[in-house]
Amino acid sequence: MAYQKLGRDSSARKALFRDLVTDLFLYERIQTTEAKAKEVRSIAEKLITLAKRGDLHARRQVAAFVRRETLNGEQDAIQKLFSDIAPRYTERPGGYTRIMKLGPRRGDSAPMVYLELVDRA
Repeated sequence: MAYQKLGRDSSARKALFRDLVTDLFLYERIQTTEAKAKEVRSIAEKLITLAKRGDLHARRQVAAFVRRETLNGEQDAIQKLFSDIAPRYTERPGGYTRIMKLGPRRGDSAPMVYLELVDRA
């Protein structure tokens, strides 16, 4: 499978993807560059599909990737994924995220996008 290196070594790239996916689940919409969003989208879709299964093994597989961060001291990202996000998509066979283009970033003209969950609250 082909992927973009994004100018990072493998451990930094994995940490970046973990942070972006965690933020996507917490806030349901993140602003990032187009290249990062395209890479993170496939990871997020696979994790949502795992969460739809809902069993203990799926929860542990998601917990191995997603960071344990909380939103305003409430539920953490894994809990929100399994209790709020996954039930929304029980009837949907895929395509849980969308990329909306915003235009170039002011400093370096990198193409910026919103990566967001479809049917978000």
